[in-house]
Amino acid sequence: MKLAVIGLGRMGMGIARRLLAHGHEVVVYDIDPTVVGQAVAAGATGTDSLEAAIENLDDTPRFVWVMLPAGEQVSGTLQTLALLLEEGDVIMEGSDSYYKQSMEHAAKLSYKGIHMLDVGVGGGVWGDEYGFNLMVGGDEEAFAMATPIFEALAPVDGFHLVGLSGAGHFVKMAHDGIEYGIMQSIAEGFELMATKDEFSLDLAALADLWGKGSTIRSWLLELAGKALEEDANLDWVEPYVEDTDGGRWAVQEAVDLEVPLPVISLSLQMRYHSRQRDSYAARLLAALRKQSREHTIHKIKGE
Repeated sequence: MKLAVIGLGRMGMGIARRLLAHGHEVVVYDIDPTVVGQAVAAGATGTDSLEAAIENLDDTPRFVWVMLPAGEQVSGTLQTLALLLEEGDVIMEGSDSYYKQSMEHAAKLSYKGIHMLDVGVGGGVWGDEYGFNLMVGGDEEAFAMATPIFEALAPVDGFHLVGLSGAGHFVKMAHDGIEYGIMQSIAEGFELMATKDEFSLDLAALADLWGKGSTIRSWLLELAGKALEEDANLDWVEPYVEDTDGGRWAVQEAVDLEVPLPVISLSLQMRYHSRQRDSYAARLLAALRKQSREHTIHKIKGE
């Protein structure tokens, strides 16, 4: 098949390369000509505008994969595509967009007869090598037409039509929340072991051991092992943890639906906690313990 990939960040580039490796013809566009050149070197057809990318799609229906930062960039690109595409064409929106926005985008595009599939893309930067896990929302007709694309991008049985428009990004949001909880649990368990100095535990070896038959074996545990192999003390890492929209949205959605998500919610809060260089709340808590029960208080050096 022939399709356009719009947006060549780490994920978008991986998608373009994997499609090329599986024999598809790929037209690419990105505002950065350098990454366009990299895709061309891998076998893609490069263009210098969104309009030019669509003009290069001579087969019908036309297929366009959008892989841009969620929000205004996605919305603006979809508005332009609505003017460039025609009835029967298919847009696959692979950004981590908020599912309610995806529902709105799909509804607006449907007025012109353009299909939009919202695709939750799992696998991160490793997807290029091992395949992307694809959670697709939209109508069955468009999904069937785009199936050869999904087959190239995903490992065997690694893609599925999970529901109507918006469902793909909703499921990816839940996936991200689960990932938060698993990551936090792994981090806490290894901190417990790292603190037990008397055993001189080899944490990288333990991560490898647990990956062989234990109930907590996982890809995330394997990645933890890789990091620990580089430096078990992790001295090169600043204890500042970023978060993504997906994790926040999962917690917000839980509040709206009155669904308890204690582990996922706390794992998100722990990421915020990692960014506090000087916690006012912690200082007040220490002062309260001193005031209420005369507990020892640790003063700032020199005070």
